[in-house]
Amino acid sequence: MLWHAIAPSRRYTKASHDVVRHPRLGSDAKILILYVQGLPDDGTDLALSEHARKLGIKGRAFQRAKEQLVMCGFVHEERTVGERGRWVTHQLFANVPLGEAEAHALWSDAGVCFGGGSSPSAHSPTVGQPTTRTVGHQLPVDEEQGKNSSHPPVEAPNADPATDAKVPVGALTAEEAEAERVLLSLRHASAELRLGVLQARSLVAQAVEWMRRGVSGGELRRVLSSNLPPDGVRSAVGFLRYRMELMMPEAVLPAPARGVELEAKAEPPSVPPAGPRYVAPLVTCAGPGTEHVFRAMAEETECPDCQQAAAWERWAEHRIADLGGDADDWQAQEQLGGWRGRLAAATRAAAGRASAAQQAEGAKQAEGAEKDADAPVPGGEYVAAGHGHGHG
Repeated sequence: MLWHAIAPSRRYTKASHDVVRHPRLGSDAKILILYVQGLPDDGTDLALSEHARKLGIKGRAFQRAKEQLVMCGFVHEERTVGERGRWVTHQLFANVPLGEAEAHALWSDAGVCFGGGSSPSAHSPTVGQPTTRTVGHQLPVDEEQGKNSSHPPVEAPNADPATDAKVPVGALTAEEAEAERVLLSLRHASAELRLGVLQARSLVAQAVEWMRRGVSGGELRRVLSSNLPPDGVRSAVGFLRYRMELMMPEAVLPAPARGVELEAKAEPPSVPPAGPRYVAPLVTCAGPGTEHVFRAMAEETECPDCQQAAAWERWAEHRIADLGGDADDWQAQEQLGGWRGRLAAATRAAAGRASAAQQAEGAKQAEGAEKDADAPVPGGEYVAAGHGHGHG
């Protein structure tokens, strides 16, 4: 590869090698990092999707790139209730990976508060004043009027109603925060797997156990989001908890430290430990040619190549004997060398003898035909040398 590069003197963006060579980021995600990093101060009011649309990254390609940026800590999102009860999504984009605690610290420094918006009931109605109830004033006599198809809200396990069940972000470890991000990102793979924060927290322990057993976040996401039931998922929390419990991989035993001997068990192992691997000794080959060695598995004296060459030579000797023995064609023997030259000479000699035998047989048959032509013909006719004389 011929490499040529000229460092720009203006209008450039510095990119870390950790970003350019990141193994979990695709090309679209890396381009978004470089593009957003080089935006002016007045160009950050647009959402990340708008910047991606300007670069031609749309649809599933943008969702994949954004998912990679969120999983690696370059993009953080939070939804809060803003003015008039409307949901507002805050995005934080960084050119270095940030944890949840670091992202919230930056939002706090910027004056962004989560959960501080006013509810819709705090404002007066847009039109008119509250009036009395005019219809539906009579309650149903029987509560069981029909089948109730709605599902009750899912409560967090072991939650105390007297206290706030929401766990602060700073209380999560690095493994738990990564597991929570994986669980919350399942909604991008399937809308049926959408989880709330409290629902995800109830599954964090199982997800962390998966990661401690050698499963990465991407592999865990693929296992949980693939091969969904054909009739749909009724409860995302129950389905994910059952699947993680059912498909839990085996635990990875830690390797013993060097120089530390493991304590002997009281009970003997059911399977005897495997002995050291047998390595055959090196033996000098007794065959012709340059001296060389090989590993003898059954007390052999010649290497496989020399054994194969000796087998070919024995076959050639039998073949030469079948062809009538060796010949005196020294030119072929010197040109090919060894048994190959002898076999070629014997083959040519056998072919010459066969040709001479055929010529002799042809001459003998021609001589017999001439004798038959000179013989007298019954009936008084005599044929000689191809001329016939008859008696009239």
